[in-house]
Amino acid sequence: MSGHSKWHSIKHKKAAADAKRGKIFTRIIRELTIAARMGGGDPQANPRLRTAIAAAKDVNMPSKNIDNAIKKGTGEIEGAAAYEEAVYEGYGTGGIAVLVEASTDNRNRTTAEIRHVFTKFNGNLGAVGSVSYLFQKRGMIVIARMGADEDKLYEAALEAGAEDVKTEDENFTVITPVNSLQEIREKIEAAGFTIASAEATNIPMTTKHLEGKDAESCLKFLGMLEDLDDVQSVSANFDISDELIEQFQ
Repeated sequence: MSGHSKWHSIKHKKAAADAKRGKIFTRIIRELTIAARMGGGDPQANPRLRTAIAAAKDVNMPSKNIDNAIKKGTGEIEGAAAYEEAVYEGYGTGGIAVLVEASTDNRNRTTAEIRHVFTKFNGNLGAVGSVSYLFQKRGMIVIARMGADEDKLYEAALEAGAEDVKTEDENFTVITPVNSLQEIREKIEAAGFTIASAEATNIPMTTKHLEGKDAESCLKFLGMLEDLDDVQSVSANFDISDELIEQFQ
């Protein structure tokens, strides 16, 4: 299993706690606003917005919150913070490559916070392009294995245009071209499957194996980055055994 898939699984397990803190709502509202500002408020003509709306519904965000976030992005409602997207690249614990995607209304503050976490764990931020070449941007759709027909899912996903379907301990993960993520998701749902999550993400092409203290430090490092208010997503190319991951959670 790729490092990103493992990190995605860890994040999925902590999603309930994040939801209680409002962290997930904050992230999705920012994504809705940015997507609407960049591509307009019509989800049928804006695939990124359509994906963000689906993510909002996955976590039961009220329709009013979704509509307000979109209208702030299009300028129909005043008072939207001037969020901009920022991507940070660098190396963390054990030499793992890390991509951090953020949305911020104060780039200096966000950069300082992210740099602090990297420094705390003996990592360092790099120049643009320093690690991004190690990742591929793809769509990732997660479906719980329990009650799902594996053969039917493979058939539905590949007919819909998915690139691959991976079988993991508790889930199936469907990999898609990023621009087709929402379209493929909708076709899989139409085939009778329940989607646990769907997002555009960075998948590492190679991974770096970590053990012992490096593995523990890596998970703490990535978790601290995830907890920063301005961070939207974290991707890394680590490989840690499932047994160690269970110990450190």
